[in-house]
Amino acid sequence: MNSAYEGIVVQEPGRRGGRPCIAGTRIAVTDILGWLSNGVTHAEILSDFPELSEDNIRAALAFAADRERRIITTEA
Repeated sequence: MNSAYEGIVVQEPGRRGGRPCIAGTRIAVTDILGWLSNGVTHAEILSDFPELSEDNIRAALAFAADRERRIITTEA
């Protein structure tokens, strides 16, 4: 696991269907990515979800980037 998200992004069976989530929350990485792709700013996310931090958002992005790299590397 990449240290940029280790301990922040976790997968637990039974929590959000086993999707990667921010530790201690039910907020999935895909939730954060969806909000960002729809133009929601970091500040707006943090205002709407005070249990999140800027580090959580960065960890979700790092996790997604790492996962994408692994998929591309595997397919090549």
